[in-house]
Amino acid sequence: MDPRIAWFQPEQRGPANNLWMHIWETTQTLGNLYFHNNCNTASAKLTSGGGDGASSNAADSSGTRRDHQGMSGSKPDSNNNNNSGGGGGQVGGSRVAGVGTELPSKRRRDNKASTFGFNRSLLLTDGAEDIYTCTPWKSRNYSEGIVGLHEEIKDFYEYISPRPEEEHMRLEVVARIHRVIKDLWPNAEVQVFGSFSTGLYLPTSDIDLVVFGHWETLPLWTLEEALRKRKIADENSVKVLDKATVPIIKLTDLHTEVKVDISFNVQNGVKAAKLIKDFKQQFPVLPYLVLVLKQFLLQRELNEVFTGGIGSYSLFLMVVSFLQLHYREDACSSNPNLGVLLIEFFELYGRHFNYLKTGIRIKDGGSYLAKDEVQKGMLDGYRPSMLYIEDPLQPGNDVGRSSYGAMQVKEAFDYAYVVLSHAVSPIAKHYPNNKSESILGRIIRVTQEVAEYRDWISVEWGQRSNNEPVLNCNGKTLSLTNDVTRLVESEELDECNNNFPEDSAVLPAVPRSKASSNSSSPSPSTPSSPYAKQFCYGF
Repeated sequence: MDPRIAWFQPEQRGPANNLWMHIWETTQTLGNLYFHNNCNTASAKLTSGGGDGASSNAADSSGTRRDHQGMSGSKPDSNNNNNSGGGGGQVGGSRVAGVGTELPSKRRRDNKASTFGFNRSLLLTDGAEDIYTCTPWKSRNYSEGIVGLHEEIKDFYEYISPRPEEEHMRLEVVARIHRVIKDLWPNAEVQVFGSFSTGLYLPTSDIDLVVFGHWETLPLWTLEEALRKRKIADENSVKVLDKATVPIIKLTDLHTEVKVDISFNVQNGVKAAKLIKDFKQQFPVLPYLVLVLKQFLLQRELNEVFTGGIGSYSLFLMVVSFLQLHYREDACSSNPNLGVLLIEFFELYGRHFNYLKTGIRIKDGGSYLAKDEVQKGMLDGYRPSMLYIEDPLQPGNDVGRSSYGAMQVKEAFDYAYVVLSHAVSPIAKHYPNNKSESILGRIIRVTQEVAEYRDWISVEWGQRSNNEPVLNCNGKTLSLTNDVTRLVESEELDECNNNFPEDSAVLPAVPRSKASSNSSSPSPSTPSSPYAKQFCYGF
């Protein structure tokens, strides 16, 4: 596994490991220096092709500067980020990525949860006291082996599950965007779908909105302009993907840094949210496995199809298929061993599943499909994708067709299977500090940036319980609190219309650096009844 997206385990650290890391980073640095020298040489040859010696030297000098700036600017592009990540190479271009240098700013800004380059942080903090451990859910010692992993997964789930103030904050984000849309098109309908509606979202997950209305052409640019003028979004974060399979507007809320995706007239997203809720009722273990797996992929930049990963819906269907076809009946019970199920999931999709010949079907209790049979029903020249998942809501649609990096995900799953299998084996009791070390923390970490962000949300939105906005649903005034909104039955939600207040609270700026404390974090909310499920979002 690439040491830039994996990290060494406690029993693997020591002088030999430090020496290997130094050699690896030196190799990466030399490779980048060789690449830069070739670029500079080529630039010099191009710029010195004509003119006298003085002009050639000037061109050579300016050409070199231009090339240097292009390769090492303060805002590196995505390709530069991929080549200059945590394991070695360059950070920000011109600085050698030795121990102690910071991670690429763009990668950290885009994904607070990224553990890219975590090995260097381990080297820096080795032996230090009073440091953030990146396992804030671990507040006690667990049992040995697989039972301990089960206990830790439950604690992780309680920690990472949405807190009331986090849901409150997100509802305010939805309300602000809703007002902009209603001002533009009073008859339009706005609905929430995706992880926010199902409660299966992480602290930095995005919000998915869909707008229903009647337009000759989708008004992507009209809404984008309105969002900019109303200062809803960070100016540099608004992107219109009008050429995508499903055209969307992507933005980051200016006040909260919550990411939002807005689409138009897409019915499947809302239907998928209903399907997910149904499967949560059928398989009580689903939320536990899904949140662990989403965090696992998020911190490795494998949670988006355009970065080579798989989307949340694909991941969810993979977990459902795993449970549907599990050979033990107790896998679907209300209290199975979560550690066993997690390792078996990694084993299935990391080692045994035949991606070349097999597809996944969820309908009718679940089954596997032969891709040869699937291809017979497809048009000439088309074939099933590497990760073929039949859409249970739209037969013939391949949910995993855009996951071009499915083999990277397979490799990550295989890595997790090996690490966890060793961690729960009998020999693990001889590992150093095996009582205090986290088993789940061998594959999952929560960065300090995420922990600080959650602390800030708890402080800012935890103080607003007495001054909350309300939602009006068919004449019923609902406060954004658990005890009141629980009065609304789920069957009534389909009859609700979104109607948000015209006034909104003044929001504080997102902090850039704050101290974080594991013990100061408030207790998590119960995700089985999230706000988005309780309100009138058309589900």
